[in-house]
Amino acid sequence: MLSFYLKGLLRDRSRSLMPIIVVAIGVALVVLIQCWITGVLGDMIDFNANFSTGHVKIMSRTYYENIDQLPNDLALLESDELLGKIKDQYPGMMWVERIQFGGLVDAPDENGETKEQGPGGGMAVDLLSGKSGEAERLNLERSLVRGALPAGSFEILLSDDFARKLDVQVGDPVTLIGSTMFGAMSITNFTVCGTVRFGSAVLDRGGIIADISGIRSAFDMTGATGEILGFFPDGYYDDEAAGKLSSEFNETYSDPQDEYAPVMVPLREQNNLTGYLDLVGYMKSFIIIIFVIAMSIVLWNSGLLGGLRRYGEMGLRLAIGEEKPHIYRSLITEAVFIGLAGSVAGTAIGLLFSYWMTKGIDISGMLSNSTMMMQGVMKAEIVPAAYYIGFIPGVLATVLGTALAGIGIYKRQTAQLFKELQV
Repeated sequence: MLSFYLKGLLRDRSRSLMPIIVVAIGVALVVLIQCWITGVLGDMIDFNANFSTGHVKIMSRTYYENIDQLPNDLALLESDELLGKIKDQYPGMMWVERIQFGGLVDAPDENGETKEQGPGGGMAVDLLSGKSGEAERLNLERSLVRGALPAGSFEILLSDDFARKLDVQVGDPVTLIGSTMFGAMSITNFTVCGTVRFGSAVLDRGGIIADISGIRSAFDMTGATGEILGFFPDGYYDDEAAGKLSSEFNETYSDPQDEYAPVMVPLREQNNLTGYLDLVGYMKSFIIIIFVIAMSIVLWNSGLLGGLRRYGEMGLRLAIGEEKPHIYRSLITEAVFIGLAGSVAGTAIGLLFSYWMTKGIDISGMLSNSTMMMQGVMKAEIVPAAYYIGFIPGVLATVLGTALAGIGIYKRQTAQLFKELQV
C-alpha cells in the first residue's frame, strides 16, 4: 500500500509538486538561519579567544586585577618553569606565551628625524620556533597585505591602516617607545617586515604583531611573560570544561597572599564576556525556536489548505464506499511522504546556501568606529543540528495541518455528498 501512495504522489503532480516546493523552501530557510546565527555569534567568541582571551588564560593575581592597564610590571616571572609544569599536567591543551604591550611608534625620514608617529598596541607571540601554531591561530598568512611574516626577533608586522598612516613601507625602520617591566623608558628599533589586515576595527587602527623574543628584549622581560593562554585541542570553547580546568588549577597554584601567584581565568570571565555568552545562548535558542515555530505555522497552513482543496475528491471516495478511517490514514501517509521529500530537498538546499555563506559577508565598513573585538566578515557555520532541525517543521507541521484538515472527513454526510456530486 505504501508503494501505491508513493506512485500516486509521483504521477499526480497536482497533489505533490507544490506542497513539496513549499516545504522545501521553508526547511531551507530554517537550516540557513540555524547555520547563520550559529556562525555569526560563534565567530565573536572564537575571535576573542584567538586574539585576546584564549579558552583559559593564566596571569599573576594582580595582573588580572588590573588587566585593563596591561601592567607588564606585574607579569609572571620564571614563566618557562610554570609553562613546563602545566604542559605536563594538562597535555591535552595547547599552551602559548604572550605579552600584550603598547607604546608610541615613531617613523623616521631619510635624515633620521620623525616623519610620522602614533600610538600603537599589539601582542608579542612565538612566531620563530614553529611549534606554537600562533601564525595559524591568528590567521596571519592569509591576513598579509604586503611583505612577509617576521623572520627575526626585531621584525614586526603593522596593521596596514596603521602603516599607511605612518607612511612606512616594507623594510622601513620604526622605533617603538614604551616602558620596561621595571618602569624605565624603552626605545627599540624594529624593521617593518609586512602589513596585515585583521578584519577588526579595533586592531586595524594601530595593531602590532612581533615575536616574543624581541619584545622581551625591548621591555627587559627576560624569563617573564604577561599571559599564558590555553586552547582546547579541537579549537572550540567549552565553557563547562574551561571552568572545571580553572578551578582545578587555582586550587593547586593560586595563593591569595601572594600577589604574583598565578591564577587561571576562563574565557567567560574576561573582556566582560559573561553576559555576552549568556546572551548568545539565549538569543540563539530564541531566534531559532521562533523561526521554527513561524515556519511550522506556514507549513501547517499549507497542509490544511491542501486537505481542504481535496474535499471533492474525499467526497467521491466516500460515495463509492471507501471507509473514512482508510481515507484519513491515506492523507496522513501522503503528508508524511511530502514532508520527508520536502525536508530532504530543503535541507540539501539550505546546506548548499550555508556552505556558500561560510565565505562570509564583509561588513567592515560598518565597523570603522567600533570598539568591540569582532570580525568584519560575518560567516555561517554548518553544525550537526542543521542536518535535522528542518525536519521538525517540514514533517511534523505538514502532517499536523493535514491531520486537522482531514478531520472534516468524519463530518461529511451522505446527503451532502450527493449534492456535491450533482454539482
